[in-house]
Amino acid sequence: MVWPELSKNRSMKILNKARDGGYAVPGMCCYNIESIIATVRAAEAAKSPAMILLFPWAMEYANASLVRAAADAAHSAKVPVSLHLDHAQTPDLVRRAADIEDGFDSIMCDMSHYEKEENLALTQELATYCHERGIAAEAEPGRIEGGEDGVAETIDLEAVLTTPEQAEEFVATGIEMLAPAFGNVHGEYGPRGILLEYDRLESINKAVGDRVRLVLHGADPFTEDIFNKCIRAGVSKVNINKGMNKHYAAVQEEMRGKPLTSVIEAGTDRMQAAIEQYMRWLGSAGKA
Repeated sequence: MVWPELSKNRSMKILNKARDGGYAVPGMCCYNIESIIATVRAAEAAKSPAMILLFPWAMEYANASLVRAAADAAHSAKVPVSLHLDHAQTPDLVRRAADIEDGFDSIMCDMSHYEKEENLALTQELATYCHERGIAAEAEPGRIEGGEDGVAETIDLEAVLTTPEQAEEFVATGIEMLAPAFGNVHGEYGPRGILLEYDRLESINKAVGDRVRLVLHGADPFTEDIFNKCIRAGVSKVNINKGMNKHYAAVQEEMRGKPLTSVIEAGTDRMQAAIEQYMRWLGSAGKA
């Protein structure tokens, strides 16, 4: 088959425009068709770009079926929406995902659980594999502590904050997106609360922000003020998980015993409303 050109990559068109415009794009972590549809509907209603994020769990659970459904929803939207695979944590997973025809626009080659040198080598190899198929690549220098539903935890590994020097090394692998560790945490922040090193993020952006787009992980409990500080420091993509999915779970509890179709529709509506709020906070509403 003929793979798409990397220069026309949907994810990068969306993120480059966000960086130039001084706003960020929400990357919504989707586990089912309801959250996928909610993301597209929110994007169209708010006239906002968006990214649908799947975890490798989607491929383990449904092979390529959910990927294809998500790609169809994203690529047929009335506004720019792309499909991204988040936290692909083995080389085999990255290659399997990249080989899905008309599937992912971008893939996170997350080798952060390897030691630094192996992380760099694998990232470069996998970024090249993705590029050959017109797919943009994301990587994580340092190590963001914690885990999410559908992602292997790194809680037993020491969190390693990203330095500008490390960021330069990862940019040299050819990636387009960089997810720095600057005090952000996957999952719950715990008793210590949110302690972000904005100066570190700014120094990373100063070093490499002209060549890669910066991605914020672990943003679920953040406020609008925190988002604004991160955007001013260079962030263009913000990953959201529980901030959307908790609303679907709440609807399921509230409507227990009601007709399944009404539960699905109400859950989709509740998630859409939450996504539109993030779009307003991130400044992407009205930008499509």
